[in-house]
Amino acid sequence: MAQIRDLDRKYVFHPFSMAHAHEQSGAAMMAQSAEGCWITDDAGKRYFDAMAGLWCVNVGYGRDRIADAMADQARKLSYFHGFSSMATEPAALLAERVIEKAPAGFSKVFFGASGSDANDTQAKIVWYYNNARDMPQKKKIIARDRGYHGVTVMTGGLTGLPSLHAGFDLPLPMIRHVSAPHGLWTRLPDEDDDAFATRMAQELEDLIVEEGPETVGAFIAEPVMGAGGVIVPPKGYFPKIREVLDRHDVLLIADEVVCGFGRLGTWFGAEKMEMAPDLMSVAKGITSGYAPLSGVLVSDRIWSVISGAGAAKYGAFGHGYTYTAHPVMAAAALTNLDIVEEENLVARAGEMGAYLNDTLKKAFDGMPIAAEVRGRGLVAAVEFAQPTVDGWRKFDPKLTVGARIVRAALEDGVISRALPNGDAVSFSPPFVVTHEDIDLVISTVRRAADQICAALKAEGHLSTIPA
Repeated sequence: MAQIRDLDRKYVFHPFSMAHAHEQSGAAMMAQSAEGCWITDDAGKRYFDAMAGLWCVNVGYGRDRIADAMADQARKLSYFHGFSSMATEPAALLAERVIEKAPAGFSKVFFGASGSDANDTQAKIVWYYNNARDMPQKKKIIARDRGYHGVTVMTGGLTGLPSLHAGFDLPLPMIRHVSAPHGLWTRLPDEDDDAFATRMAQELEDLIVEEGPETVGAFIAEPVMGAGGVIVPPKGYFPKIREVLDRHDVLLIADEVVCGFGRLGTWFGAEKMEMAPDLMSVAKGITSGYAPLSGVLVSDRIWSVISGAGAAKYGAFGHGYTYTAHPVMAAAALTNLDIVEEENLVARAGEMGAYLNDTLKKAFDGMPIAAEVRGRGLVAAVEFAQPTVDGWRKFDPKLTVGARIVRAALEDGVISRALPNGDAVSFSPPFVVTHEDIDLVISTVRRAADQICAALKAEGHLSTIPA
């Protein structure tokens, strides 16, 4: 296995990794096999995957039914494209299935291969829609600080994380950002949910008015923010946002890449968070990560313009990918959704999510550097910060507190994730997780946090802990 690790070190260009450090030191862990919620590495060590890969392995690892469905489809029809009205059976069945699960008002699905390309497609649909309506200036897209929408040239800029912009000349000039509804750092003293949501909506309206409503095409948002910090908006946030958008003829794109297909305890996060979107992006949970597949859900309102004025003005819709509606990927998704339905995993995600969030809050209550525990459904995070006599202050990023906690937990056999732009550690386990699993994860990460807290004290970084 040392030889394989060496090949990886020498030849694989890893995403979101320190290029020079990886080339020198190699992989932090090399996964070899997996079953349920557990990963086994090349040395035979087992790890509990409390992140379901990257928020995606909802039904757990090692599902033979999905592997068999993909193999059967590959033998029958391994590939055919969707261009020029060409079609395959699995894609048609999957599109029907997705629309049946979606909120009312959606009528079509455009398939791709990743959440990034789905959101890239969304931008083009927004532009096409407004061009077809003879509103060519209506092109700006507003996203939120800390939002995560992908890493393509367009979506890397929509993502509100500066580390994804650095060195890439992003964002593109038509992108704008507003504040994330991140209560720990953004909520004013004595501001209740309604006042907080109202202020966030007013910030969006002020930006739209400043830019000129005739230039703003869409607002994109995750129901609950994932990689940006597991940020849950205050009650009433999205209804107030929707009112602003309606007032200025601005579309709402729901990025459901993490939340979609059950993670919040409902089929889509838009339902849970009262979003009422015009467009929706899905990926990850549609196949539980067994195959790369994404989708853009288009509402009747948008479709009527694409198929009407758009087609009359531009002819064929000039967008698509080689792997759009790939039959093997669609077969994986259909079987994955069968499993989710048969095992009632959406409801289970809600039930286990409540236990995860409650247990996290109890476990970290009073922990000196645990500033906030937050989450919704089967996704949660603990944010760590410097305690002061006046409240909380962010740690110096150079201390890499979140990353150190995650490394310590990894050494102890639990995979969590340190999120960028802060010191939040996230949890997003497969839906098949048990109460005992959650107890194991939380006790391990709490132990790791205590270890790093002690190290910070020894380093002299916690001298301001109040008595």
